[in-house]
Amino acid sequence: MNTRGFAATLLLTPALALAQTYQIDPAHTYPSFEASHMGISVWRGKFTRSSGTVTLDRTAKSGTVDIQIDASSINFGHAQLEEHARGPDFFNVERFPTVTYKGTIASWNGDAPATVEGELTLLGQSRAMTLSIHSFKCIEHPMFKREVCGADASTSFRRSDFGMSYGLPRHGDDVRLAIQVEALLAE
Repeated sequence: MNTRGFAATLLLTPALALAQTYQIDPAHTYPSFEASHMGISVWRGKFTRSSGTVTLDRTAKSGTVDIQIDASSINFGHAQLEEHARGPDFFNVERFPTVTYKGTIASWNGDAPATVEGELTLLGQSRAMTLSIHSFKCIEHPMFKREVCGADASTSFRRSDFGMSYGLPRHGDDVRLAIQVEALLAE
């Protein structure tokens, strides 16, 4: 193939080459959650270790999300509750050490992703879950001198849908998941 033929092939190839991969920054990404505690207060916790990738193709308005959360990194600020949450009544981290979310960007609001359709896998069970993205922004990272994107996303689900039924109905079934995420353009 001559040079002009190669150039023409590149121009006619779908926009896959425009997709960029971003690595989740674990120091700035904390999936957090909240649920009712006996109807008298709302307990909040977060996971302090997560990793994964996000791909974005802003021209084609497409992308993917692939996140892994270390379930043993649960943090309530209450050591006894954290130990119980790691056990078989809740996250059963010995048997299911990782919570995952894999999805595809489903809609855009102008140049920003607005929703992600995917699956949350918790306790070995996968359920369809839509994340709503409330804010999204990319800038040049001042230290790394390459693009970093951040977002705030959320969803809600029933923990019993994943087999986490300890304490029901006394303790709330409805869980609100909020995710602050930052991801750095891969080199």
